Amino acid sequence: MDVVITVFALLFLLFVGLGTYATVKAVGAAKQGVDRTITQARRTVEDHTLRAKSFAQPGPLGEIAQLRLGLRTSMRATQDALGAGAPRDESLKESLGLFERLSVHGQELDGDLKRLESEPDRATLAARLPELRRRTERITRSADSLRWAVRDRAHRFADDDLDALSAQIDVETGALRHWQRTEPAPEPQPWPETPHSRPAGDEPAPAAITPPGPSPEYPWLGNGQKKARPESSR
Repeated sequence: MDVVITVFALLFLLFVGLGTYATVKAVGAAKQGVDRTITQARRTVEDHTLRAKSFAQPGPLGEIAQLRLGLRTSMRATQDALGAGAPRDESLKESLGLFERLSVHGQELDGDLKRLESEPDRATLAARLPELRRRTERITRSADSLRWAVRDRAHRFADDDLDALSAQIDVETGALRHWQRTEPAPEPQPWPETPHSRPAGDEPAPAAITPPGPSPEYPWLGNGQKKARPESSR
């Protein structure tokens, strides 16, 4: 009896532990989903704000907003491309490491551009713009190059897989139509001979013309054949 009680107690504790673990995992997943949604919403709002500033504010401030927007868009697109391709392609781990190092420079540049948005000295801001523009172009060029290389690699793998699949389908199609290789081809039927199709040397000789024989006598007409009735003249 004590053994049965102990077994039930262990099962109860096991179910309680599994339920607690599932609850914690569900809460953690929900929290991560909420945090991800909030982060995406914050990024969307900030991108729309930068886009509005790039059009509404002329001069250095508008260009800074445009630089930030281009930097963030390029880095986010490259991150998405690597995130989508890395689980299916093990060779992209090195690319992920390079992108993480590039992201450090990108985040540092984005922080510098964001602080300059509130810079009151317009002359200093205009003087620093060429150097900021060069840094932005170098980072975005590297990010774009890495992103397009990842996409070209994925397209190449897709083309190779499609070629192999097409070859296998061709083989399977031929196997399904095996009767076309086993059945003998029907022999051509000879055409009937015609006077035009027969060679001139093979034409039979024309039959000899024989004189007509005596006309047959019919017994029901009496002695001798009945002569033809002359035409009555009118």
